[in-house]
Amino acid sequence: MASLRTRWPLPAAAALVSVAVAATAEAATGDVIYFTGYIVVCAAAWWAALRQAGPGERWPWLLIAVAQTFWLAGDLVSTVAFRLFPEWDPTGWMDAPWLAGYLSIGTGIMMMARLRARGQLREPLLDMLTLTTAVTIGMWWLLVAPALEESGGRYTAGIALDAGYMLGDVLIAAAVLLLVLSPGRRSAPTGLLVTAACLRLVTDLGYAVLPHLGVAMESLASLGGLVLFGNSLMVITALHPGRAELIRPNPRTRTLHPARIVFLGLALLTAPAVAVAQGSGPQAQRIALLVATVAASAFILARFAGAVREQERAERLLAYQASYDPLTGLANRRTITGRLDACSAGDVLLYLDLDGFKAVNDTYGHDAGDALLVEVARRLRAAVREDDLVVRLGGDEFALLCPQASVHTDVIPLAERVLEAIAEPIGYDGHELRVGTSIGIAVVDETTTPGDLVRKADAAMYEAKRGGRGRWVLAGPPPKPASLSLAG
Repeated sequence: MASLRTRWPLPAAAALVSVAVAATAEAATGDVIYFTGYIVVCAAAWWAALRQAGPGERWPWLLIAVAQTFWLAGDLVSTVAFRLFPEWDPTGWMDAPWLAGYLSIGTGIMMMARLRARGQLREPLLDMLTLTTAVTIGMWWLLVAPALEESGGRYTAGIALDAGYMLGDVLIAAAVLLLVLSPGRRSAPTGLLVTAACLRLVTDLGYAVLPHLGVAMESLASLGGLVLFGNSLMVITALHPGRAELIRPNPRTRTLHPARIVFLGLALLTAPAVAVAQGSGPQAQRIALLVATVAASAFILARFAGAVREQERAERLLAYQASYDPLTGLANRRTITGRLDACSAGDVLLYLDLDGFKAVNDTYGHDAGDALLVEVARRLRAAVREDDLVVRLGGDEFALLCPQASVHTDVIPLAERVLEAIAEPIGYDGHELRVGTSIGIAVVDETTTPGDLVRKADAAMYEAKRGGRGRWVLAGPPPKPASLSLAG
């Protein structure tokens, strides 16, 4: 199944099969191609769902597999009735699994959004409800209202089914909106899933609207190719190696994207637009009313966006002040505490304490001490790798967190560079300020906790001070090659 991890062959193959289905839609050959392709899609959906790591992560994909199976069952009933029993009315027998599929898909995608948001769902939920209300108004006006008008306001079984499919589409739209609006990374898997859901909505609108535009029912069979392609993309999403972005928690993002404001504005205008379109009175008067409503809504949204931007700037400033040292601009103790919780085997912590800093403060004053700390921070930044984290813990204590670093090829040369860089004199007000540093080094293994790591590095640093200062000590037993010294 290694080929399932490739990016483009699967969508390309799905597109080719879908084109073949559309081209042969009215023939029995088209049915054979369609159901062969759809059975493969369902099998892949179940395989993708069952291979997920944990039960919590598996449920959304299981619901998608269940939905595909329901839709396949409904398609089988419909095709058998049309091909073999043309006098039999399959209404109900085919609609029940189809409608159940909508419920399963909507629930599965909403579960993804809930898993991804993890306590950050309130704002996306409110935006989703706003947009979904607008979608519901628009779809009711397009799909259900004309049928009600034709029936004289009576709710027939056909109208009830139309309303059921409309609600199914609304549920899928709501689920996709909630997923897209929730915080998190949005790359190929999100794009595939959104595209698949949009194709489902487009084909449903086609089935509902095209007959009213004079398109023959037989010609609608070609939409089956689009249905198959959309369902295939949904399952390809489950097979994508980056699918975890749809269900894994992500850092909170507070930026209000301009597109979000536009869509909320359109949602706000949906009901007035429908009311104006259906209202009485001269057309010019109705258009003027709509233009005034649009202008007022634009002004309100602009004011709202400005207030939100100000709040975002204030929150970003507070977050920066809480995570970074105001003197040196380095990350602070709070930042490294969070990073230590996410450490894995192979990460390395260097704990630094300046030697002679108190003498500089006592001799030249605190301003000189502050200038020295700023210069030390600059030199530490210049010495580390791009992915390493430089931290001021407080006072004259610093730390370097090096992810996935080799002790002998990365960390020990880094410690030597740091010792050399900090030992260089620092000019201040015509004086040369001189300090050194003692470094304790601790390596993360499978059993190391964040507290253990800090304690080991701190103990190694004090051992370096006792050994004469201006040196580094590696905590614990030496990793291979064992011939290298524990101290430098």
